[in-house]
Amino acid sequence: MMQVLSIHCATTKETPFSGKLIVLTGPSGVGKGTLMRSLLQRHPELYYSVSATTRAPRPGEVDGTNYYFISRSKFEQLLAQGEFLESAEFAGNYYGTPREAVLSQVQSGKLVVLEIELEGARQVRASFPQALSIFILPPSFEELERRIRGRGQDSEEAIARRLQRAKQEIAAADEFDIQIVNDDFETALNAIETALYNRE
Repeated sequence: MMQVLSIHCATTKETPFSGKLIVLTGPSGVGKGTLMRSLLQRHPELYYSVSATTRAPRPGEVDGTNYYFISRSKFEQLLAQGEFLESAEFAGNYYGTPREAVLSQVQSGKLVVLEIELEGARQVRASFPQALSIFILPPSFEELERRIRGRGQDSEEAIARRLQRAKQEIAAADEFDIQIVNDDFETALNAIETALYNRE
């Protein structure tokens, strides 16, 4: 059964923006993407920040919808120009959140949601402490491994890397304002909605 493990939010100085930045993170395979897609279907008023990545598209992924798929050299050029709010290297590929689009949407009053990896989430918290951060946890490590293997997309070597990384990420869960266990999907989704709409 899903449970909200803890809810706490440090007091920060009042944000100069009328919108809100929400960071959703958690280990690979925990269901962040599926939760995010359902959240956006229910709440089209949310602005979802599309990340850039140097990894190849997975089957069914669309450039500009799932990610901006760019070359490593282009990513490094944008990184050097300070164009990313956060960036990280994960499983041999770069990921990053375009800075300008996010800040302009927050300033215009939107709820802006980022679905990003742990390293990037930490960067956002450091540079944008007003952000609400949510960490999605698996019901167990064994279940997480089952979900990753069930994708059928990764080699054994890649799975081993993801699982090792997941252990480190799960250990960081209580750095974040809210932790939600994704056991029952609908309950987890409702808990995210509550976090976004029923709190200051």
